[in-house]
Order: sequence, then structure tokens, then C-alpha cells
Amino acid sequence: MTRLSVNINKIACLRNARGGNNPDVIKAAVDCEAFGAQGITVHPRPDERHIKFDDVYKLKKVVKTEFNIEGNPNLKFIDLVLEIKPEQVTLVPDAPGVLTSNAGWDTVKNKDFLIDVISTFKEAGIRTSIFIETDLDQIEHAKLTGTDRIELYTEPYAANFFKNKKTAVLPFSKAAEKAKEVGLELNAGHDLDLDNLNYFKKHVAGLKEVSIGHALISDALYFGLHNTIQMYLKQLI
Repeated sequence: MTRLSVNINKIACLRNARGGNNPDVIKAAVDCEAFGAQGITVHPRPDERHIKFDDVYKLKKVVKTEFNIEGNPNLKFIDLVLEIKPEQVTLVPDAPGVLTSNAGWDTVKNKDFLIDVISTFKEAGIRTSIFIETDLDQIEHAKLTGTDRIELYTEPYAANFFKNKKTAVLPFSKAAEKAKEVGLELNAGHDLDLDNLNYFKKHVAGLKEVSIGHALISDALYFGLHNTIQMYLKQLI
């Protein structure tokens, strides 16, 4: 079964909009797990515009499922991950001011850098995943970095799903085949939702985990957090 990791950044955005601690990000993570989530994802950025670094330390004390920390591996991020030691770290090449992650790693150009960073995390016993697009050559070179997994950047799939879902999913199906061929495990995330998730799951073989935040938290405004998590889990059966 594909695991559902809930990205709680958007809950932190709402909290930060008014200051204080409402909604409570830590309680939300505990509740997500109680409601069936099999992991919690956070993506602390340098400006702390949603998840704050202090949140990550607090979450480490309460998360009982899989803790996944995403981010651009600058020195502050690396130090944070090595101190927290989550089950998984996902490396994302996002610039400091970018609104949301919008591209995968160039594993050819950044090969030496990724080898260095990934080896540091692996020495600490942390499973490593890198955010990547569906280019087969990039996936082949991802294997050379030493990463355990890749996370497919699924915004292009979501953007084209209602135009032609077969065409939209095809590059991801091929990417999954290439990942299996070279011996990489597979995650996915970005703009997956209740409309497109089940089709993606059925056509992308070997999918270990999806990380979903914006759509899931948005749906929870209408359906409630408990119901929404259950609805997403049903899409992954």
C-alpha cells in the first residue's frame, strides 16, 4: 500500500497569519496521525513563512509515524536534519523566495554536491529522497548520487490531468519503470488531490509514498480533517 504523508505547512501558514498558536501545528500533526496519516511532512524554508525551525524540534517529540523533512540542503537545513534525525529527508532545489517547489534536481549538474550531502545523511542513518522530474536520464543519474528514493514532481501531471489523463500520467509511468530498473524507491508529490490521486496510484508502479499538503488541507475546510484524511487514504488502496 502507498503511504500517505500529510504536509502540514499550510496549517502553519494559517497560524502565522495572525500570530499566536491557533491553529496549533503540533496538535494538528498528532491529530493527522490519529486520523490515519502514515507520515507527517514539513518543509521549513529560510524565511520561516510557514513551518518554523522551532516547530520541527517540537514535532520530533510527538510524531509517531514517519517524519519527513523537506528542503533545500543549505548548511542550516543540514544541521537541523542531522540534529532531528527524521526517518526521511527529501532534498528540494527551491530558491529562498520561491512560492512553492517548482522544479526537480538536475542530477547531472549537481551530482557531486548531492553525493556529498546524501552521504552525510546516510551516515546518520537517515533515508534520503530527492525531488526530481520525469526525465529518464536524470533518474538514471539520481542513482549515482547514492539516494535511496526519488520523489517525482507531479505538478505537470495535475495540470494536464483533465485534458488527457492517459497522456498526463505516461511520463510518470515510464519514470517509475526507470526507477525500478536502476534500483530506486519511489515517492511523489505536488498538486495531487482527490480528483487525480487514484488514477496516478493505479498507473505508477511501485509508489511507496505520496506527500500531500495544500489540496488536503484545503479539502479539510469543507470535509473536516478526519474525513479528508480517510478520503485520501481510500484513493491509495
